[in-house]
Amino acid sequence: MSNDLVSTLSAVVSTLVIAIGAVAAIVQLRHLRASNELDGIIALEENFRNAEMQAALRYIQTELPLRLEDSEYRAMLARRGFIDTHEHPELIVCNWCNTLGTLVKHHVVSEEMFMDLFARLIIFTWRNLEPVVAIMRRTRGEVQYHDFEYIAIRAERWLAQHPAGSFPKGHARRTIADPWHDVDEEPTVS
Repeated sequence: MSNDLVSTLSAVVSTLVIAIGAVAAIVQLRHLRASNELDGIIALEENFRNAEMQAALRYIQTELPLRLEDSEYRAMLARRGFIDTHEHPELIVCNWCNTLGTLVKHHVVSEEMFMDLFARLIIFTWRNLEPVVAIMRRTRGEVQYHDFEYIAIRAERWLAQHPAGSFPKGHARRTIADPWHDVDEEPTVS
């Protein structure tokens, strides 16, 4: 066997080994990204379920509309500087949703997976908190909660494209019995 042939075979084998290594690295990186994304989604779900967040979500649904009628309450939101989340628990939700928007915008988590889990919640919270964001933007500018705004826009778009959610096409749905439907729909007597 000539030196040229050995040299050529050696170069081909080396290139092949490098190519196989590169493919293995890409596969490994994909698995690592999927694992990190799963960890991120699990962390978001845990944050959503914690007591402080649940209390803040209840607050924006039940108390915030009345609190916003108070000019002093609104003035605290309009001021620059620190706002105490004990007095303004709606900001816990604003901050969380803004973080979610940042994570989706920078592709830290898959938008498709995120929207499947949280699109309706994001739209609900934005609709409840849009007046708060508007008040804060009077003094803080358009940048205030801009990633929350971004994720709300993306969620509206996603729901328009998936009005019934993202149940896999071609799979039969179950018929779900609602034994209390008729009872709950009866008019109540006062």
